[in-house]
Amino acid sequence: MRKREKTTESGEDRLIARYFKPLASHPGAFGLIDDAAVLAPPPGHELVLKTDAIVGGVHFFADDPADAVARKALRVNLSDLASKGAQPAGFLLTLALPKGVGDSWLKPFARGLGADAKRYHGPLLGGDTVRTPGPVTISIAAFGTVAIGAMVRRAGARLGDHVIITGTIGDAALGLKLRHDRGAAARRWKLDASMCKHLAARYLVPEPRNALAEALRLNASAAMDVSDGLAGDLGKLCRASGVGAEIEVARVPLSKAARAALTAEPKIIATILTGGDDFEVVATIPPDAIDRFMAAARLARVRVTEIGRVTAGQGARFCRPDGRPLTFARASFSHF
Repeated sequence: MRKREKTTESGEDRLIARYFKPLASHPGAFGLIDDAAVLAPPPGHELVLKTDAIVGGVHFFADDPADAVARKALRVNLSDLASKGAQPAGFLLTLALPKGVGDSWLKPFARGLGADAKRYHGPLLGGDTVRTPGPVTISIAAFGTVAIGAMVRRAGARLGDHVIITGTIGDAALGLKLRHDRGAAARRWKLDASMCKHLAARYLVPEPRNALAEALRLNASAAMDVSDGLAGDLGKLCRASGVGAEIEVARVPLSKAARAALTAEPKIIATILTGGDDFEVVATIPPDAIDRFMAAARLARVRVTEIGRVTAGQGARFCRPDGRPLTFARASFSHF
């Protein structure tokens, strides 16, 4: 009787085959059995590269659902691709897991990651899995494609351009405060259950504006995603472009929940404008393109609001209704 040959497959190989091989639909991924993948952009296009990591205890809570953690990890990268006018093409995943994280976490994680990879047409191409003594850490390198020379950069805003923002601002930062305050903030802000649910969801899983990528590519003079707070990120765009911007705070779009919180606690405006994790897009649109851009946003069903104009000078100036500028102790979130 022939002896059964011993398998050389490692635990890591089995993990990848079970959870991540089904997500690697791109032929250049080679079923995740090789050391690298290949990705060729369509003719006349070039690759846009982006990487962001999320870390347990910093970007998500230990008890957050694994499928939501996976979606957040991918979407924070997709948000950057959207702001560059790029279409998703695929991504690499590095997953660092502490002991004790097993099938009960990996199965929903892979399910959530796969669902978003399919939804946004960007398959898994490869990556790495490692053990860590620290918290769960997920790093994704996302790839997008854009016509050669057409990527929307931070540098490019011009005097007189309209400043627009997608979605609503401040929800995620307020949602994080709700998680930390264990109900005290909700009572203080007089939020009902639906408002609390909305803010929590906006922190847990962002909504990247990839449906607007083509309109941004065709119309925006400059753009970036808002991950560290509108005030700070718009300031970065202005510095890169060598311009200023004047923003009417009253025009910054807020959700019903954020509006209620602001009414109850006016000083929360600083958190709304600087707190981060919005993952919306701030862009500048030339006057002769603004109507076309707004029409495209309506077709894409993405809420867009004009909040100010590009001016001479340096940096972003946020003005109250009486014209007085707002000042912030810290313009944006920073890890360092």
